Amino acid sequence: MNITRIESKDGEHSTFTKDKVADFLFEHLEQYGDERVDIMKCLNYVFTKGGSITVAHEDDTIKGAVVLNDTGMEGYIPENILVYIAVHNSTRGQGVGGKLIEDVQSKTKGDIALHVEPDNPAKKLYEKLGFTNKYLEMRYKGK
Repeated sequence: MNITRIESKDGEHSTFTKDKVADFLFEHLEQYGDERVDIMKCLNYVFTKGGSITVAHEDDTIKGAVVLNDTGMEGYIPENILVYIAVHNSTRGQGVGGKLIEDVQSKTKGDIALHVEPDNPAKKLYEKLGFTNKYLEMRYKGK
């Protein structure tokens, strides 16, 4: 399995286009995902404001993907937010998610935040890789 990182300054990678990554995330995030149009907004953010897309793959087949957005807010919130991580449903339990996160951690400058649902089984992986629950997130849904 290979890992390819596409950063904002690199633009589109010839094999792993925004559309291909969006399709993968939409399918494999399952109940923890968003609408495809919202996934595309996140991917467009990478190329316009900063961040990276990291893809685990065998040849041209995506087996896992991580999308990280730069927040530009160093010092008062983490500099990066891990917005999406998904592993192909046929590859789960084989360490792909852990390898992706470790790759992102080793190549990213600054802190990384992520949101995880309390019932998401990946929560244990995130804790194993050093993520801690510092805050309780609260949201107000605007009108």
